[in-house]
Amino acid sequence: MTRETAPEQTKSVTLSHSRSLWEAGTRRRFLQVAALGGTAVLLPTMLASCSDDDDGPAGPDPMAPEGVVTLDLSSDTGVLNLAYALEQLEAAFYTRVVDGFPGSNLSGPEQEALTDIRNHEVIHRDFLAAVLGSARIPNLALDFGSVDFADRVSVLSTARALEDGGVAAYNGAGKLLSDVDNLLVAGKIVSVEARHAAAVRDLLRPGTRDFAGDDVVNPAGLDQATEPGFVIEGNLEFIMTPIRVVS
Repeated sequence: MTRETAPEQTKSVTLSHSRSLWEAGTRRRFLQVAALGGTAVLLPTMLASCSDDDDGPAGPDPMAPEGVVTLDLSSDTGVLNLAYALEQLEAAFYTRVVDGFPGSNLSGPEQEALTDIRNHEVIHRDFLAAVLGSARIPNLALDFGSVDFADRVSVLSTARALEDGGVAAYNGAGKLLSDVDNLLVAGKIVSVEARHAAAVRDLLRPGTRDFAGDDVVNPAGLDQATEPGFVIEGNLEFIMTPIRVVS
């Protein structure tokens, strides 16, 4: 009897144009490959395509001091880079959380939930990096020295702040997007971030109504929205790279 060998799962996906990421089939392959730890191969046309509807790929800002990252929110590229900055922050934080599991007092179910969130944030980060191509901002310098990764309250409290802030950031920046495709994908990402926020809040205060507390959901049933400049200012505890927000 011969035993059939299962086909090897693909570890890469080739992208020729940023628009291809909005196609359901391509996006599904990208997410599958990202979940497996694979890579996206970006063709030259992809690297120049992020700003097709703008004035071209973002270049150095002549008004910004050396070493300062500029987010120009007058274009979709700048708004997506704001999202990319936040996803860098969240992906790095949850990676540290997961790496610190052996020495932490987080329970087994809590570790499973935080691992799932880490996986989502890494996919979000890599997805936006692929969409932005050569127009994406550089990797940010991050410092989580204020977080005790061995203590569940410190970890979960920080996670709550990041998730609540991330949801509010997407809500506040959505109005600045002009391309409906970009607005659609931002809506899909923020809905996942809201699930994260509710899950983390329930881990901190299980069985309570804190999953949608009055500090994040107003009496009309609407979540908070934060202006982009305040989003960055609210995360300066962790972001060491100077960021300049213009519109």
